[in-house]
Amino acid sequence: MLAIVSPVAYGVVVALAVLIGAGLCVGARRRPGAWTVTAARAVGVVLAGDAVSFTISQGIQGQWSASTSLPLALCNMAVLVAVAACWWQVPLLVELTWFWGLAGTIQAVITPDLAVAYPHLVFFQYLVGHLGIVLAALYLVVGMGLAPRRGAVRRVFGITVAYTAFVGAVDAVTGANYMFLRQPPANWTLLRLLGPWPWYILSAAGVAIILLVALDAPFWAARRRHGTPRGQQAPPRRSVPRAGRRPQPAG
Repeated sequence: MLAIVSPVAYGVVVALAVLIGAGLCVGARRRPGAWTVTAARAVGVVLAGDAVSFTISQGIQGQWSASTSLPLALCNMAVLVAVAACWWQVPLLVELTWFWGLAGTIQAVITPDLAVAYPHLVFFQYLVGHLGIVLAALYLVVGMGLAPRRGAVRRVFGITVAYTAFVGAVDAVTGANYMFLRQPPANWTLLRLLGPWPWYILSAAGVAIILLVALDAPFWAARRRHGTPRGQQAPPRRSVPRAGRRPQPAG
């Protein structure tokens, strides 16, 4: 794992995100209403601001490069998807945020691939971006009750494979190493447990299927009870009104 100047600072930021996420989820479940959509959009705005600030800071410092700065790492794309999911609550975007956030991004929090230490600006940008994705995933699904639909695992896995192939093509053209498709990360990550390059790519695909199924399993019973047709989202536990509309009573 990355040697951080102050592990305490890292832990404090993570703990703060946990408290904020727990508070939002509990509040949305106990007191649903128009405010929940506003809160989701606020999370999206924070994520968007984090992504924009990172790009601007790289440009100002003359560090922007097509081989390192394009938003092609899965976590970078997950930020953009999470922003859109928070703003519009589109079912497919919520599903991608849920599965990418909890199956992938959370690993980047546990074993960060971070080249700077506290109190560098990038230290905070990294944590806000990655923790924000996880927070968005939990808030949208657990707090607002926007559960993944039937077939979500197949859809998300197919999109992930297609996106990985696209990133691999970009890596081949630019000589980059987005998603670590050409060589392993410099810092220790969970990929090291999946074998040497390029075999860890195949191993990661297998692990991804297991994680996606595990993350989908909590919703199986609700789908059976509601008889949700394929491709439709299971009804939320409580009505989640759009901004500007009066909340409807549950049931």
